[in-house]
Parts: sequence; C-alpha cells; structure tokens
Amino acid sequence: MQALVNTLYRYPIKGLSPEALTQVNLSTGQAFPFDREYALALHDTVFDPNNPQYLSKTHFLMLMKNERLAALNTKFDTENHHLTIKKSGQELLTADLRTLAGKSEVEQFFATYMSDEIKGMPRLVHAPDFSFSDVAAKVISCINLESLRDLERTLGTIIHPLRFRANVYFEGIPAWEELSWIGKEFMLGTAQVRVMKGITRCAATNVNPETAQRDLKIPNALVKNYKHNFLGVYLEVLSAGELHLNSSFSPPI
Repeated sequence: MQALVNTLYRYPIKGLSPEALTQVNLSTGQAFPFDREYALALHDTVFDPNNPQYLSKTHFLMLMKNERLAALNTKFDTENHHLTIKKSGQELLTADLRTLAGKSEVEQFFATYMSDEIKGMPRLVHAPDFSFSDVAAKVISCINLESLRDLERTLGTIIHPLRFRANVYFEGIPAWEELSWIGKEFMLGTAQVRVMKGITRCAATNVNPETAQRDLKIPNALVKNYKHNFLGVYLEVLSAGELHLNSSFSPPI
C-alpha cells in the first residue's frame, strides 16, 4: 500500500498563516526549515533566546485562545526575514524581523490588534536553531486526509484541513491507521523518520481558518465518536532527505 503526499506547509510565526511548499529538505533531528521560527510571547512570558527552553502554547498568542489571528494573512520572506501582514486584502504592515525597529512595529501591531484579549505588550521572540512547537521535541506534524474525511462523514460537514496546521498532509491510507504507527520507522521521501506519538487536538481546531470563527467542536467530536482526541501524528527525522509534493511512500507495517 502506497501513501501520497498531498500538500506541504510551514508556519514561520507560531499562530499565524501557513505557507505552502512544493518541496522541503529534511535534516536529522530537525523540524521543517523556518517552521515556528518566531512566536509572539505574552507580556509576562519568560524566554531567554541565549538559552531557549520549551514553553507550552499558553505562553504565546495562539489560535486556541485568539481566533482573530486567523483573520490575518501573513507572509514571511525567508531571505530577508520581512513579515507582511494583510487583512481582507489590505496590507497593514511590512517589517524586518531582524531589526529592533521592525520587531517593535510587529509587537505594537499585535498589542493594538489584540488589545481586548491580552494585557501588556506581546514580544516577538526567536532563537537560533529553535522551533516554537507545541511539543518539546523538534517534530514534523502529519495528517492522514482519510482520517479527516472520516471525521467529515461522521459530523456531516466539510472540515478545512488547515484547521490542523500540519506540515504534511497525505492520502491513500485507511482512516486512523496512522495511529497504529507509533514507534515505527519508514522512509518519507528520501528521509528516514520515526513516528513519535499521536497529536492531541485542542480548541484551536474549532477555529475556521477562512472565517476566523469558532464553528465546530473538534476535540469533543473526536472523544464522542472515536473515544480519543487524536488526529495526526508527530514524526522525528532520523536521517536527512528530501520530500516533495506527490511523493509516494510505504508506511510502516
């Protein structure tokens, strides 16, 4: 049985827009390049860029609590680290994240945009070779589209895949089979990977990425209908390689 890579995404700033990719170079022990490269820390979050440590998502602006983030369309230039923010097609800000002035512009923008939801000034944080993942390890998140389609059939509604903010979306494997892969290894593109664990789903998935509204109760639906709240799996890269759109791969047996 062969699976097929359907789409690839990275999320340069935690909680903000995805960016579609056609191919990605995977490095041993690393996440997608530029994935969760930056984050917007709450004013009282303690983060040392010289000694970066994992912090839970509650220390940052994120969709689980701040659904209005989904109304923004952001683009990150990996060459010059410029961030562009748009809403409803109108450009609101372009800033250089490598400069103090640019970081200050971004922080002030989100302090104003989120003023009725947060206290104080959020801080744009970054550290070399660090990913602001929802888990402590550097991982790649993967969604089996057949599992998502099964959930759609169960709920009788269309569910936008980007609610789940994964790096890799694949198809061709029976629904939920990926949850049996925990601890197993396989080749994803030309990289060797190991399945670490299932992805626990939180209230962020209730937010419609097209409307920025909470219109579903995904975690509740998973528990009610499947007796678990997993959708997707985390992978760790064991050996470097390349991954492309439409790459086929044989999942672990």
